[in-house]
Amino acid sequence: MTACAIEDMTAGVAGTAAAAGSAPEAAEPDGPAEPVKPRAAGAPGGDPDADGEGAAGAGASEGDTGAGAAEAEADPAASSAGPREGGAPEVSAPEARAPEVRAPEVEAPEVRAPQVRAPEVPAPGAAAVPPLPPMPSAPPAVPSVPPVPSAPPEAPARTVEAALPPAPSRLVPPALTLGAGHTYAARLTPAGEATGPGWFPERWTLDGPEPYAVPLPLDRPEEAASDVLPLSDGRVLIRREVAAGRHTFSLLYPTGPGTGEVPLGALDCPELTLLPPSPDGMSAYALLPGKRSTGVWLVAGGAFGPEQVADVPGRCSGGVWLDREGRLLALDRQMPGGGPVKAVVVDLGRGGEVTPLLQIAPESNDRLLLADADSGLLLVRSDAPGHDRLGWGVLGSCLPVRFPECLRAPDETLTPFAVQPGQMLMPESCAVALRIDGAGGSWVGLWRPAGRRLHQFAAPGGWLAGSGFWTREGVLHLPYSQEDAPCAVALMEAPVDEPHPAVTTGTHASGATPPRGVCTPVPLGQAPLTGRTAPG
Repeated sequence: MTACAIEDMTAGVAGTAAAAGSAPEAAEPDGPAEPVKPRAAGAPGGDPDADGEGAAGAGASEGDTGAGAAEAEADPAASSAGPREGGAPEVSAPEARAPEVRAPEVEAPEVRAPQVRAPEVPAPGAAAVPPLPPMPSAPPAVPSVPPVPSAPPEAPARTVEAALPPAPSRLVPPALTLGAGHTYAARLTPAGEATGPGWFPERWTLDGPEPYAVPLPLDRPEEAASDVLPLSDGRVLIRREVAAGRHTFSLLYPTGPGTGEVPLGALDCPELTLLPPSPDGMSAYALLPGKRSTGVWLVAGGAFGPEQVADVPGRCSGGVWLDREGRLLALDRQMPGGGPVKAVVVDLGRGGEVTPLLQIAPESNDRLLLADADSGLLLVRSDAPGHDRLGWGVLGSCLPVRFPECLRAPDETLTPFAVQPGQMLMPESCAVALRIDGAGGSWVGLWRPAGRRLHQFAAPGGWLAGSGFWTREGVLHLPYSQEDAPCAVALMEAPVDEPHPAVTTGTHASGATPPRGVCTPVPLGQAPLTGRTAPG
């Protein structure tokens, strides 16, 4: 072998070794991408994957583009180096480039609007949720607690700045929640020994010849802080607080020996309160108080899961429906910065337009407790007389709110819970049922504005205190639960009030009993609220 050949071979080996030793390191990936925003909650049975596929496709395009650029930077010789005629390929040294680092874009969290969590979508091939079965015509046998596969755990919710501190957990759930039309009711009842401590939902059917209950248990017990609300089609809405400040919504219904569940979505907020059942029977609303306003959210009955329908300035509580369509909602509102509590009306059909409802005195706290859409009778609680008193008025009337003396009980608490319907244009004739709480427990009070007398009766044993409804004929239904009667209703007729004697002219005999005077309504500003007389 000649010296020239040996020199050429040595040069080729050295070039190959130099190319292998100077290979660039793998390019560092880009900085963290912008967090994907949760898409709006979708209604069950729709196409909740549409937005998710679009977001995934966009992320894949950006990822492919970045991967191609990184690959081009990592192997520049593949695109620029080529064989030269009559010699070894020329290998150029790669250009040293610092990896590009992009600062992550941080999205400022909203303060008032809670994040809407989309309901979970089962994996392809999973069993579909069975359709709603027809309601049973006869009381079914009470099934044992069946195991039902639970849905897979949802992804953790995004952290949202808390507008208010979380409300304390409730130890005992509400006694019973009556649905619109009083066809169904629902409650949380203690779970049996087989399922351990906790609660499970139970639906009551009240429109048949005999009431009966249908248990709706799942494979896990419920918490006492959960809420249940019956709908007119027999399904039961349940709200759960699965984590601190995270609330989920589902619909439960009986299906064969088990319980079906349809997830509706979730809301991330520190405090949430379900409103009473909507008069339409198929919608459910919730209040989400914030720092300076309160959101009214439709959590069941919408087309796309939970959605906000109104934003009311101030902190709101309570909730009373004023019409049969579920449009006019009365709330007790306190403006930001403090001040008195005043009842206002929120028109959900006009984008949440707010108008005043109760203005008894400038600095009084005026709350609405109950309303009847047929007669317009309103039951209010106000401290305008000097301390909290129960009063009544008529929606749209020019007469002031009146505070009957028979409803004044210093050592007891009176809470109205039912008004007799069907009394068109006769609010004074409506029978009102009140829950009376005192040292001896809870019992029932019956009262009419025209009667001016509070009739008190012992409640049936096991009465689910604070629950009940009237018929148009004046019969009060009181649900109760005992060991020998787990689902029962007691009936109570409204007593007849004695008519008041007419005002006399002073020409009766001296031995006659003076009749009771007639109270003439006067404007509240001129009414002697404290009972004091002018000096002299």
